Amino acid sequence: MSQTFTTSRILHFGDCDISGTAYFPSYLNILNGVNEEFFGHLGFPWNEIIWKERWGTPTVHLTCDFSKPSLFGDELVFTLNVVKLGRSSVTLAHSIDCGDEHRWNSTQVLAASDLVKHTSMLWPDAVREALAAYL
Repeated sequence: MSQTFTTSRILHFGDCDISGTAYFPSYLNILNGVNEEFFGHLGFPWNEIIWKERWGTPTVHLTCDFSKPSLFGDELVFTLNVVKLGRSSVTLAHSIDCGDEHRWNSTQVLAASDLVKHTSMLWPDAVREALAAYL
């Protein structure tokens, strides 16, 4: 049975434009933080895989649909599911809500990347196994 990863973020002043509405580039930065937290939860903290093991997970494709604006101070709940696991990529589905309201969603493809050779690489077996639990 697949698992779901859920975490939350508060929209801070710096995440919003002058009207207090979430600024979409900030959304992407927050989404990246959610991905970093997810990989840490799996047991593969980015600071270790990047600096010690010399591989990373760059975004190679991203789509977003914004349903309703979010405002300074809102608590957003991020739900992440793995929807496809390839040899060197993973497709993540993100659903973002505030209370009972859906705010936005994203589909994102990350690739395992060798940071020395600057090429894609196969997922390490332990990472593949951890990701598969969320498929």
